[in-house]
Amino acid sequence: MSRTVSNNLPPPQGTLLKNLTTEELVERAQQDDMKALQELVQRYQRSVYLTLHQLAPERNDIADLTQDVLLRVCRSIKSLRNPKTFKYWLNRIITNLFYDELRKMPRQLRTVSMDEPAFDKDESSSEIGQSRDIPDTSMHPETMLLGTELDEKIREAIANLPEQFRTIIVLRELQGMSYEEIASLTNSNLGTVKSRLARARSKLQEAIAPYLKGK
Repeated sequence: MSRTVSNNLPPPQGTLLKNLTTEELVERAQQDDMKALQELVQRYQRSVYLTLHQLAPERNDIADLTQDVLLRVCRSIKSLRNPKTFKYWLNRIITNLFYDELRKMPRQLRTVSMDEPAFDKDESSSEIGQSRDIPDTSMHPETMLLGTELDEKIREAIANLPEQFRTIIVLRELQGMSYEEIASLTNSNLGTVKSRLARARSKLQEAIAPYLKGK
């Protein structure tokens, strides 16, 4: 698929860079517009930081890892063939860093068995995929990030999830990614993504239930 970027992008006339869409910023950055690239980085640096923090809350070098991700974005922006897929491409960089770099550090990962009776069939089967899926009634990412007491409880509950569940729910709830995108990023099949997301949501509900009852 060929890149559909104009070779002669006119400068924004009377329009601030912050008012441009992500796609427009990517197109300009790919044409060596450094100010557009800077705006792109500034626009997404908080999202990158929050995502990494949710993926690895025990790390104390999230700021450095965030800079690493943003540096990779700057170095590779011209390799993005379709500017419309920037967010997915950015998430791939984040998850690649997570798997390639964060997991190099020796640590004891929280794990749970995937062989429980309710999940004893082939995860790739459509029956299991449907039975494990539940309606997406969770809060939007913006709501989850608000500095309320409930949101803090939710963040704590996410941090305490086993890693394979935490990764799935962060990509789905924080980044708003589709099941197919998550499956591609994590090299998993749809059944696995749906089952882990369902179990992660169930565990979160259990974790915050006492707080909700108290209210």
